[in-house]
Amino acid sequence: MTRDVFVLVESNTTGTGRLFPAAARALGLHPVLLAADPSRYASVGGAEVVRTDTDSVPAVIDACRRPAVGHRVVGVATSSDYYVETAAAAAVALGLPANSPADLAAVRDKGTQRARLAAAGVRVPRFTVAGTVEEVLAAAARTGCPVVVKPVTGSGSLGVRLCADPQQAAGHARALLSRESDERGRPVPRRVTVEEFVSGPEYSAEVLDGTVAGITAKHLGAPPLFVETGHDFPAALAPAAREAITEAAEAAVRALGIALGPAHVELRLGPDGPVLIEVNPRLAGGWIPRLVREATGADLILGTVAAFAGLPSPVAVTAAQGAAIRFVVPAESGRLRGIDGVARACAVPGVVDVETYREPGAEITVGGDFRDRIGHVLARGATAAEAAAAAEEGVGRITASLAVRQEVRA
Repeated sequence: MTRDVFVLVESNTTGTGRLFPAAARALGLHPVLLAADPSRYASVGGAEVVRTDTDSVPAVIDACRRPAVGHRVVGVATSSDYYVETAAAAAVALGLPANSPADLAAVRDKGTQRARLAAAGVRVPRFTVAGTVEEVLAAAARTGCPVVVKPVTGSGSLGVRLCADPQQAAGHARALLSRESDERGRPVPRRVTVEEFVSGPEYSAEVLDGTVAGITAKHLGAPPLFVETGHDFPAALAPAAREAITEAAEAAVRALGIALGPAHVELRLGPDGPVLIEVNPRLAGGWIPRLVREATGADLILGTVAAFAGLPSPVAVTAAQGAAIRFVVPAESGRLRGIDGVARACAVPGVVDVETYREPGAEITVGGDFRDRIGHVLARGATAAEAAAAAEEGVGRITASLAVRQEVRA
């Protein structure tokens, strides 16, 4: 009997990325993970692992064309932002469901993405793509400070900073433009965006197959950084604001050609309505898909696998509750002595999951992005506000003890 295979091209090593193999099995598919370095994965969720040069589209296509005897590949996807183009290119070559690789490349370049959105009439911040410090200085002066400076590619708030004046913008841009590779050792474009700072609360619309499945309220750390410290689902919004955010998000994915599968659309609700910050052609990170499932019963991971496998969508709303997550974020860098209070956090009514990500002895470097998070408390309640209160109480019971590194002075 032929066995249908669902191929994952690499995976997120944290968060909901590791749940994709279970979703594939729930749909009767055999999950196969293609990985350049299988040792990166402490857990693969029960997937079969095939060592593959995942930076090479031909190598990925070849691996998909050589499944075990009796196997047939029916879908190719990834949970990692870095491999969406590769997975799509392989799927297209195999005649499987996918978005256009060229459209995905445009989406992943924040400058190109913004230009497409603006041309389609989607409201975005004023922005400039700059390749030199001089261009950054000119853009900051023209836009008016404060401005947000960030690399044209990347995710998880990596390299994103609010700059109070042109000199700060130039200094941050200088560091970004001098980088030769990203955190995975891959070459990076030597360009940044300099953009208008939009005041107001931040939200994300979770989109599946072009339709908004729900809206998340996002909690951020103190400026000038944009570390996400928690999420509430569903966001508490007036009907008019919810409708405006939904319309903006769906218009954005249409303009960018993301008709199939997930998109994570980040917006700010400014004084004059929603302003689209960026679109990511993947599911949200930060355990947001888990929040959606806890609150509504809708499984976006299952829906994503079904979409790329050409199966009918199994996503269905079966509940109307709320869910929230708060992250454990240390205030400074150092060597982790330990994390106390996990049992006390678990005892909070409404808390359904507490997890720590680092072991004692780990070196913690606070850099202002998602890697600062060393644990979380996730809660469910009758409403998002009730869940948020439980998550906040739980995370308040957790203490991370660090041996702070001392500066060595000459």
